[in-house]
Amino acid sequence: MVDVEVEPAIAAAMFGEQIEQARAFTADLGARGEELGLIGPLEPPRIWTRHVLNSALVAPLIAEGARVGDVGSGGGLPGLVLAIARPDAHFTLIEPMERRTDWLSEQVDRLSLANVDVLRARADEAGVEGILDQVTARAVSALSKLIPMTAPLLRPGGELILLKGERVAAETEAASKVIRKHRLRNVETLVLGDGMIPEVTRVFRATVD
Repeated sequence: MVDVEVEPAIAAAMFGEQIEQARAFTADLGARGEELGLIGPLEPPRIWTRHVLNSALVAPLIAEGARVGDVGSGGGLPGLVLAIARPDAHFTLIEPMERRTDWLSEQVDRLSLANVDVLRARADEAGVEGILDQVTARAVSALSKLIPMTAPLLRPGGELILLKGERVAAETEAASKVIRKHRLRNVETLVLGDGMIPEVTRVFRATVD
């Protein structure tokens, strides 16, 4: 039997009326995620704090009614979590691996998420270039590679919301030429969840001209 982390008390406050969907998704990911190759063997005992709540902290950054693309959705982090937390926005989950898109589609159906589309494609083949309001990604690649993959999907004035690790400052510096090339402005790093959960969420945020 898989040892899955007990739900932290703060989860209900973060998800509000959507907490039951969040619980169902987290329980399934914790129980089956390793078997399906979606998460590593060390992750079920920290599935809430390190993954689900880490993703949910970004929910307030999603604009009301936005069309959001999540690149490299994998097991649904952050895309499915954000779709649960923000039913007012529409999410397109972009993932090239079939077993992962099968999982994502299964979860969308099981959770009755009417605000989600799943696309089996690479970002540059997804057919959403230049039309999205916001693009998210988590644990996909370094910013120097991730920005060219995600920025072209945005409409003018659209926003990148990229979840990064502790090296985000170094990655931002290393990606300076790419940032200029893709005409990003209002570049900033946000630290979310300090004092709320054990592991903060770091976000690279920028607007595309």
